[in-house]
Amino acid sequence: MTFLHRIEYAMVRGFLAVFRRLDPRRASDLGGAIGRSIGPLIPTTRVADANLRRVMPELDAAARRKIIRDVWENLARNAAEFPHLANLRETASGPGYEVVGAEHVRAFAARGGPGIILTGHFGNWEIIPLAFYRLGVTLAFFYRAAANKAVDETILGLRKAAMGQKVAMFPKGASGARASYAHLTHGGVLCMLVDQKLNDGIEAPFFGTPAMTTPALAVFARKFRCPILPVHVERLGPARLRIVCEPLEFGQKTEDKTEDVKATTIWMNRTIERWVRARPGEWLWLHRRWPKELVIK
Repeated sequence: MTFLHRIEYAMVRGFLAVFRRLDPRRASDLGGAIGRSIGPLIPTTRVADANLRRVMPELDAAARRKIIRDVWENLARNAAEFPHLANLRETASGPGYEVVGAEHVRAFAARGGPGIILTGHFGNWEIIPLAFYRLGVTLAFFYRAAANKAVDETILGLRKAAMGQKVAMFPKGASGARASYAHLTHGGVLCMLVDQKLNDGIEAPFFGTPAMTTPALAVFARKFRCPILPVHVERLGPARLRIVCEPLEFGQKTEDKTEDVKATTIWMNRTIERWVRARPGEWLWLHRRWPKELVIK
């Protein structure tokens, strides 16, 4: 481990130690206050502002600043809530979560066989695997490993502790694609966060602008003819979340594979866009989702 990695690991451990001692609501509030105050000063904020100007030109500067503050606040709340995931339960009030559309989850589970969860970086998306596990659906998902191995192992350990078992996670890239294909072949359920840019993806409209998008969900859905369950998370308050599950979809399947994949990917982006427009402050605007040349400087 390098010296810088040791410092980073110590900072992560210290962060977790502090926020673990607080109750979930106070931890979330403290994290939110830090994110709201410091986040807008971080250079990445410029990416979010450029994205908003490009795809939501109707917003004035004040509206954009509010959305960006909300984004940083939500992200920091997520981090502060992470040590408490295991203690967040389905409940009607207070710290925890509620599930809207649980009947769709039951229909999804009753089919058996392979299935796909369509989701993105909304609210505290980390609650999805835990909540679904408690509903009787065990998920596997793609993830980007932290460059610091010790930090990565700490994150994986927290996820394992929350669910009481090891979580199947596939690294992004060729090896992860092969592993996820095998997972579906054996009847598994794959959770896919599909709202970020993929340089070797396909072009699909997103907010009316061409955006490189992963076709993997559409390819898998067509290959296995398996159901797609759209799910996203809304933040209701400190350590208080709503998981929204929508009716099952199956994607398009005709004799033309290319058009089928394109049609399902377009539907996927439209679904993500609908969620973003409804609660823009809870989506991760901080990454370069659109080509640089199409983003207003």
